[in-house]
Amino acid sequence: MYAVIESSGRQFKVSEGDVIRVPLIEADPGSNVDLDRVLLISEQDDVKVGKPYIDGASVSAEVLRAGKDKKVTVFKFKRRVKYRVKRGHRQPFTELKISGINPGS
Repeated sequence: MYAVIESSGRQFKVSEGDVIRVPLIEADPGSNVDLDRVLLISEQDDVKVGKPYIDGASVSAEVLRAGKDKKVTVFKFKRRVKYRVKRGHRQPFTELKISGINPGS
């Protein structure tokens, strides 16, 4: 059984026991989170597709940790005008462990 969920505008394919990184969710490590934006659920031959979400379906997950990804260097340059800007960015994330998929009604 697997599901496709949406979190912060991104889609993730998850199944029970998976560990995924999603954009930052305001939740404490060790707490449980219910993700109710379920786009698709597949159980062997039975596939449910939402319009856009499946009513009553949810995915429960445990928050493992929150942190920041590796630094991405952003370098802007325009030739012949002495324009150079170097900046870095670290995207915050939340690491979730999927504990269950509730297909709803």
